[in-house]
Amino acid sequence: MATELTLLSRNYCHLCHDMEVALAPLAAEFDAQVNVIDVDANPALETKYDELVPVLLHGDVELCHYFLDTPKVREYLAGIR
Repeated sequence: MATELTLLSRNYCHLCHDMEVALAPLAAEFDAQVNVIDVDANPALETKYDELVPVLLHGDVELCHYFLDTPKVREYLAGIR
C-alpha cells in the first residue's frame, strides 16, 4: 500500500508548482502517492495554511512548507516504511 502525502497548493503559486515537481522523484523512490489539494477550495484549510503554502503533509504531520526539505522528507518516509 502506497504512502499518501498531501500537497496543499494554489493554482497560481509558483512555489507550489516547484514543490510538486521536486517531490515527484522522492515520491517515486518511496512509492508514495501525492494528492494535490487547492487550499483556496477549502475554507478551513485556507484559514489554517493560507500564508504557508505550499505545505506537504502526511496525515496531520506537517513535513515542510514553502520549499521541499528533501533530507527531512526522505528521512521521514524511510522511517514509516
